[in-house]
Amino acid sequence: MYRPGRVSPYSRFLNPFAVALAVIAGVVILAVATGLLIHFLAFDKKTYFYHSSFHILNVRYTDALSSPATQEYRNLSERIESMITRAFEESDLRSHFLRAHVVKLRQEGSGVVADVVMKFRYSRRNNGASMKSRIQSILQQMLSNSGNLEINSSNEVTSITGQDTENLFTQECGARADLLTLSEERILGGILVDEGEWPWQVSLQLNNVHHCGGVLISNSWVLTAAHCFRSYPNPQQWTATFGTSTIYPRRRVRIRTISAHRDYRPSTRENDIAVVQLERPVTFNRNIHRVCLPEATQSITPGSPAYVTGWGSLIYGGNSVSDLRQGQVRIISTDVCNAPAGYGGSVLPEMLCAGVPSGAVDACQGDSGGPLVQEDSRRLWFVVGIVSWGYQCGVPNHPGVYTRVTSYRDWIRQETGV
Repeated sequence: MYRPGRVSPYSRFLNPFAVALAVIAGVVILAVATGLLIHFLAFDKKTYFYHSSFHILNVRYTDALSSPATQEYRNLSERIESMITRAFEESDLRSHFLRAHVVKLRQEGSGVVADVVMKFRYSRRNNGASMKSRIQSILQQMLSNSGNLEINSSNEVTSITGQDTENLFTQECGARADLLTLSEERILGGILVDEGEWPWQVSLQLNNVHHCGGVLISNSWVLTAAHCFRSYPNPQQWTATFGTSTIYPRRRVRIRTISAHRDYRPSTRENDIAVVQLERPVTFNRNIHRVCLPEATQSITPGSPAYVTGWGSLIYGGNSVSDLRQGQVRIISTDVCNAPAGYGGSVLPEMLCAGVPSGAVDACQGDSGGPLVQEDSRRLWFVVGIVSWGYQCGVPNHPGVYTRVTSYRDWIRQETGV
């Protein structure tokens, strides 16, 4: 009769030390594989920018297309951006396409040219010439199915650098850092401001000490409040500085002229608006460029968000701060602002209220002349108010009162040509 040999009781179990070593080895291998996969998927990819100009033959260029503040400009730009986005999202480059933005509409003949920047992300191992050819091919197919827009089919696609993209955006108005790179990440939030977040912010300094804020509306003109110069009208006493710090500015420029509104009335704060001309134009870059001006007809909706920025004091009667700060507020209707518990009728039609119900976020002394800005649907920023007056700072039912820029659009154009 067959009898099996004896089996050691230990042979039915694995050595615990061997198990531990096997587990550790497996974890290490998995970690390495995961790291390589992450590197391959994320770090092997790079962003690329392309530029193309679309000549639209059957849209007649008018003055309404000369400013990004008009609804006509927004509508046509958004239509072109949507058309490009749809073309790539329905193509084999859908996973590589990130965003398209019309940087500028300009006139060519009687038609319109849209200068467009497109952003893609793909592996460094992809052939650049091949990708450019595929992008061009998809755009050509798009043009053959562009609805009732008649677009010149000879447009070329050009590969450009990130710096080229910045240069294109900073020559136009209202772009913050997230738009300069066509990023989906937003930089709003917080109180202290990073360099370049509000590139149009100006410190107007009296004898080299911060006195008022201002906002850059061209390479030579700054918009601010008339009351800043009531006691100090001599431009030789004033300089404009750029950057987030009033102590260590990025640039300092003397003031050539001060033009305060001739009908400014200190008693009622009517027409509290002024423009100052710089002694020499500034060169626009990532950290210094202009805000957009609104059209006179631009709607400013009560309840909509806005941002006020400046170096004003943090408490009523306090000193100005040296580092730029920001605060998110909301537009408040004039009727609400003029309630008996508020300003009781002192807010006039050419003024604008903005704040929060608790009063916790507000402009204060030293913020005078600085900008109140809002973002439009295309992520461009417009100055809608100029810090003018208010009851102390941060008092409930007494929000900041701003000069309503839309009411003075023609005056600004007359004084500056902008």
